[in-house]
Amino acid sequence: MTAFIIHNMAPIMFGALVVFLLLGYPVAFALAANGLVFGLIGIELGLFRPDFMQALPERVFGVMNNDTLLAIPFFTFMGLILERSGMAEDLLDTIGQLFGPVRGGLAYAVIFVGALLAATTGVVAASVISMGLISLPIMLRYGYDRRLASGVIAASGTLAQIIPPSLVLIVMADQLGKSVGDMYEGAFIPGIVLAAMYAGYVFLVTVIKPSAAPGLPPEAQTLQDPDGKTRRLSLLVVTILSTIIGYLVIKRTGQNAGADFVVLTMSVTVGVSFVIAVLNKILGLKLLSRMTEEVIFVMVPPLALIFLVLGTIFIGIATPTEGGAMGAAGAIILAMMKRRMTFDLTRQAVESTAKLSAFVLFILVGARVFSLTFYGVNGHRWVEELLVSLPGGTTGFLVVVNIMIFLLAFFLDFFELAFIAVPLIGPAAERLGIDLIWFGVILGVNMQTSFMHPPFGFALFYLRSVAAKEPYKDKVTGLTMEPVTTGQIYWGAVPFVVIQCIMVGLVIAFPQMVMHYKSTGTLIDEKKAMEQLQNLPGFDTPPAIDFNAPPKF
Repeated sequence: MTAFIIHNMAPIMFGALVVFLLLGYPVAFALAANGLVFGLIGIELGLFRPDFMQALPERVFGVMNNDTLLAIPFFTFMGLILERSGMAEDLLDTIGQLFGPVRGGLAYAVIFVGALLAATTGVVAASVISMGLISLPIMLRYGYDRRLASGVIAASGTLAQIIPPSLVLIVMADQLGKSVGDMYEGAFIPGIVLAAMYAGYVFLVTVIKPSAAPGLPPEAQTLQDPDGKTRRLSLLVVTILSTIIGYLVIKRTGQNAGADFVVLTMSVTVGVSFVIAVLNKILGLKLLSRMTEEVIFVMVPPLALIFLVLGTIFIGIATPTEGGAMGAAGAIILAMMKRRMTFDLTRQAVESTAKLSAFVLFILVGARVFSLTFYGVNGHRWVEELLVSLPGGTTGFLVVVNIMIFLLAFFLDFFELAFIAVPLIGPAAERLGIDLIWFGVILGVNMQTSFMHPPFGFALFYLRSVAAKEPYKDKVTGLTMEPVTTGQIYWGAVPFVVIQCIMVGLVIAFPQMVMHYKSTGTLIDEKKAMEQLQNLPGFDTPPAIDFNAPPKF
């Protein structure tokens, strides 16, 4: 029996952890307890010496000394301030009016605003709760299918999981030992594509079953001009003109492709639109409709914040931690401009940020205790050999790992998956020659499903907490509305879980969606470098060197 335990300590330890988690023990304490108990067993069995545990304080201090993790409280605080400052309410109201007359317009507005909130808040709870409180009653008022409405809101909120500045991408990059900026840049395009796929599903529903997502009636369209006339410059013309100018300006800076090019072009586009709207308002030219003005003015603050955070990270001006600090400061300024920056709001945001940060750090400390013993019994080699030897090579590895993550997501949330599973499978992916940024984005898209399926789909819980549980009287129509059932929320999420799984397959099949991040790195001009070297005294011409090749050690 003793010999069996010694030879199979790693799988026994991993199995014990799974049992603890299924019994419902807190993840941080289950990890730490497993690490300590099996560490003592390992010492007793002679697998390692007692002074092995002396490395534990150093590993815990390493967590506290990790500058990258500082971005988590910054982005969390930013998201909470923005959520409580009413930005989501303003966006949903105006964008809902913009898309409202179109069949399925309110659903498109929720997806669009969900993507914007994801790129500014990075917090799933804030997005889902905001849109659930604001959009769900309106969608039900005008006859939307309850499953479609709840599914769109829950899925759009989870875009904060993959669109930067996502918290899980920070943890993913840290666990894989990669740059957070590269992880953000690699995830940007897949996140936008995923939002477009959500919109495509809504379009299919409106074609197959038009009654499931009707357009807003004329009396609900309150942002029309009083005289009803169409202005000479519509929102479409302003957008096209501004985008062309933005594209030409950024193209002249030498940017060619990638997420940084998209963000910078978008930023210039918004700036040009804002200038046109301001001149129209100040000079009284009446070139823009009321709708166009409202859309421009309500979208400038969040898009400016996106540039302040993501733009500065992508072009290399700021690190993710510095970008998070600027984003938090920007959120405070926006809340003050809206005159909603009260002491109570600040206190609530600080308390929630402290709770989430403590939650993350406790899990990370527990994971370090567990991994110390797990690595001590060569558990990482056991996992690596198990995964590397799978049939099908790289493809087989990716298929098995994604199925495993999908199944684990039924019981663990994204933080727990990132801290427990990623450190174990990351070395195997690297040994197979898989780019870890690409691998991290694939896992990030997969982990979104942890928010969307039972029994622990937190996005569904967030929506359930704000959706009506009893019949209620609508404050506009005065009609009695039926509540949204838990079953409707769960069934509404199913198509979007399928879409997320399809997206995992697309990222695997088309890696360039992520790998474009490599094309934006700083390359050395070999000719100029050689000319400068030749001007140095005593220089002898060396053999040809490829300056852009990866370093070899």
